[in-house]
Amino acid sequence: MTGRKKHVAVLMGGWSAEREVSLVSGAGVAKALEEEGYSVTAVDVQRDLMGLVAALGTPRPDVVFNALHGRGGEDGTIQGVLEFLGLPYTHSGVRASAIAMDKVMTKRVLDSVGVRSPKGLVLTKGELTGGSHPMPAPYIVKPVDEGSTVGVTLVREGQNSPVGDAWTFGERALVEEFIPGRELTVAVMGAGGKDTRALTVTEIVFEAQLYDYTAKYSAGHAVHTLPAAIPDAVAEEARRVAVLAHETLGCRGVSRSDFRWDDSKPGTEGLYFLEINNQPGMTPLSLVPEQAAHVGISYGALVSWLVENAACQHG
Repeated sequence: MTGRKKHVAVLMGGWSAEREVSLVSGAGVAKALEEEGYSVTAVDVQRDLMGLVAALGTPRPDVVFNALHGRGGEDGTIQGVLEFLGLPYTHSGVRASAIAMDKVMTKRVLDSVGVRSPKGLVLTKGELTGGSHPMPAPYIVKPVDEGSTVGVTLVREGQNSPVGDAWTFGERALVEEFIPGRELTVAVMGAGGKDTRALTVTEIVFEAQLYDYTAKYSAGHAVHTLPAAIPDAVAEEARRVAVLAHETLGCRGVSRSDFRWDDSKPGTEGLYFLEINNQPGMTPLSLVPEQAAHVGISYGALVSWLVENAACQHG
């Protein structure tokens, strides 16, 4: 393997609400890359640009593995710094990262290529906490630019107001109709073109009505079934849309698209795209490594491929 002698800097931590998850992802990535023969430097990223530049300068890595999550790490911010420094890095570039992190912009871009998502509208913080319901309950309230279901709220019938006065996730929120049914997700590998592929479809069954942060990152709160026990036509359409989203937004490396499937509707009519994660988690409970293992790609092989893919894209 040509990449065994590469020096890889693994960025982890950061300052977003997903810092702890990023630390777990980064530690797993660093360990796996060392076992694959790479020279690895782990960098706990703080909100300190000069400190980051110094950490990436001595010694200068061949590739940066971006294991950051959330604001600052997967919204184009760190990607812009790495572009300025001329360092190859894993996952999507500046533009794709910025669009994918913004759920409203993602919906608008993918609507232009026929991707169906739940009906929604954007509210200001004042409108959201004003007491009146923007649409019939149940519906979902989401931060526009957070990941890992941070801040996502299910508003049920009978609640007096959407979220009360405790909204702390920015000045805008995305409000979407709640789609009943089943939670599906699809991982995609590639940089666009004929080699880009969807791995499989996972169904996620969880205890609460919402696949929330606890269900994602706490053992025992969710069950993953892969491949999902769903009709072939629905699985094929989920894979197709996941690849379409990946390519339309210009993602590279790995992405993961999430769906809801209302199985009371015929055919694929009940399949709705929810969002794309252009920098999915790499923890022991994460969905992408699990899907990769299902198709015969070990965790070590997955992170090695991401490093080599980044090096090739930059080259």
